[in-house]
Amino acid sequence: MAALLGNCLRTTRVPLDPSPSCALYLAYCNNCSRALSSLFVSSLDKTESPHFAKRKLDCREQCLDSTTQADIGILVAKVRVGNSLDEILQSLAHDQLCNSIQLSPVLVNKLLFQFKDDWKSALGVFRWAESRGYKHTSEAYDTLVDSLGKMKQMDEMTALLEEMQKGQLVTLKTLGKAMRRFSGAGQWENAVRLFDKLGTFGLEKNTESMNLLLDTLCKERKVEQAREIFLELKSHISPNANTFNIFIHGWCKINRVEEAYWTIQEMRGHGFLPCVISYSTIVQFYCRRCDFSKVYELLDEMEALGSTPNVVTYTTVMSALAKSEKYEEALQIAHRMKSVGCKPDTLFYNSLIHSLGRAGRQQEAVHVFEEEMPSTGVSPNASTYNSMIAMLCHHAQELKALKLLKEMETSRICKPDVQTYYPLLKSCFRTGKVDSLLRQLLDDMIKKHNLSLDVSAYTLLIHGLCRANQCEWAYRLFEEMIGKDIMPRYQTCQLLLENVKLKHLYDAAKKIEIVMQKL
Repeated sequence: MAALLGNCLRTTRVPLDPSPSCALYLAYCNNCSRALSSLFVSSLDKTESPHFAKRKLDCREQCLDSTTQADIGILVAKVRVGNSLDEILQSLAHDQLCNSIQLSPVLVNKLLFQFKDDWKSALGVFRWAESRGYKHTSEAYDTLVDSLGKMKQMDEMTALLEEMQKGQLVTLKTLGKAMRRFSGAGQWENAVRLFDKLGTFGLEKNTESMNLLLDTLCKERKVEQAREIFLELKSHISPNANTFNIFIHGWCKINRVEEAYWTIQEMRGHGFLPCVISYSTIVQFYCRRCDFSKVYELLDEMEALGSTPNVVTYTTVMSALAKSEKYEEALQIAHRMKSVGCKPDTLFYNSLIHSLGRAGRQQEAVHVFEEEMPSTGVSPNASTYNSMIAMLCHHAQELKALKLLKEMETSRICKPDVQTYYPLLKSCFRTGKVDSLLRQLLDDMIKKHNLSLDVSAYTLLIHGLCRANQCEWAYRLFEEMIGKDIMPRYQTCQLLLENVKLKHLYDAAKKIEIVMQKL
């Protein structure tokens, strides 16, 4: 193993060894919330009915959440997008209001999630909390490792891993995130190096950690390299059924389905029976190729072999048919699943709602959402609401979509995410409500729900604003994303450049051209 990894890693090294009025108003609200929280705590100590106590506890939770949201609002307002890491740290450290905020794992984790696409702000907040004597949880470290890796800040991520190593905070989950981010950045060799150094983190090389490495490599299409490593390791680390399922998925991912079938035979040779996951992976392969005759053949074969398709298998097929605009066939799969007694889950209903909407059967989709899901005891998630909102916006029913958004905001099950807003933002451009509704939606996304815009959201907005003759606003968003180290797509730069030149904004044009040269 050492020789193989040495060859793989010879070229790469990872050093793993040794406004004032607004602020005052927010502070006032914050203090009120804290006072109310204390009031609820003391009042719950008294003897009272369980029902009344539950209502007070619910109210207390809302109060504490309100306090956290107010604190987040204060801190986010202090962090300026585009500032350096040191500037962010100093801005927070020298603000009396920020330093009066009581830090907690909930608050810190929410802040890190808020800045998951803005690594400098995330790291700045993290270091500021440390400077106040706050001890970060392993969850906070893991979140930051993932954010730094996602934004391709590999040196910063490596330094954080070294810091975690000294504090004995590194877990297999931590290294799993780091391995995936290294592989995603095209540095799969560093993922292997991390595995090779497991012992220095107090972790062992076993079936679980081996599978984590193999899965990381296979998902990044490095299946042959994963296979070589497996052949070296299997003499002293026993594989399990999941090991072979990882390879079945990997071979299918690189369109080598023959090797996937061969792996099923190898699996049997090691004493493991192929399961529904094994066959469903190959079903997914044929779905991607739109070879639905082969899909139906495999479904029949699974039933004959006793590996009865499950809800995931059926949902995969239904989603693929819908993607191919075979909506009626997709609905037939839903009927087939129900007829064999397979119980639907949330993901199934999400796909069904999407298929019904695309098939022009809106009322049936609404019936599934409002009647069938509650009757079967299946709760909606954010994607369920997102499918409904997308369907309503697609059929120009924005008011109903906005009503669902409000319902989602008050739901205890799920909250809006960036995907929730995509169809609503598109509707603003289609209906021309750029100056009114678009501004309100963006304000709610960032200030009310603490959502950060990703590259897809920025792309949608910049393209839409350019077409709406609002290139000045589009350019401000362009500067904002550059400040967050989110690189725009070349087509976005090209469109924005054409528009700013038409408005004679030559300084902006020069800056866009500089960015384009780096792409």
